[in-house]
Amino acid sequence: MTKLEDTTTIIDDMATRLGKHISRPEYTNPAIVGIHTGGVWVAERLHRQLGISEPLGSLDISFYRDDFTRIGMNPVVKPSELPFSIDDRHIILVDDVLYTGRTIRAALNELFDYGRPASIMLATLIDRGGRELPIQANVVGRHVELEADEQIKLSGPDPLTLEIQKTA
Repeated sequence: MTKLEDTTTIIDDMATRLGKHISRPEYTNPAIVGIHTGGVWVAERLHRQLGISEPLGSLDISFYRDDFTRIGMNPVVKPSELPFSIDDRHIILVDDVLYTGRTIRAALNELFDYGRPASIMLATLIDRGGRELPIQANVVGRHVELEADEQIKLSGPDPLTLEIQKTA
């Protein structure tokens, strides 16, 4: 296992870049939505640093995944919580690791089941490449290149730590 840079530093950088995006006049009343579980941890910190007044939203995209039938009979599913209307809202969607793009596709499908946002900006703590779908983050904390037998894991919620692990 290899430990990576301090997550606080990475999230601070992300908050600075997101702040520039949402300070534009057309970007009024944004809302932040984190994807369970690691994305919610990162979203909580960004929400606090950006001083977003709207409550934090969270998505559990388990039922929206294209591999749902392969993850077993009893997946651990948490309820999604969107304590605000997303219609015509600017949404900042947050995840911990962007890899194939399939998690983000599932999150977009779920969001559109709740309504039609004005825009969706994607922020990810780590982009590890390896995309299978044409999805790109607007704000990336760090780009990390991994070997085929490695994965990156965010542990938390307090403290948040990133580790590169060998896969079996």
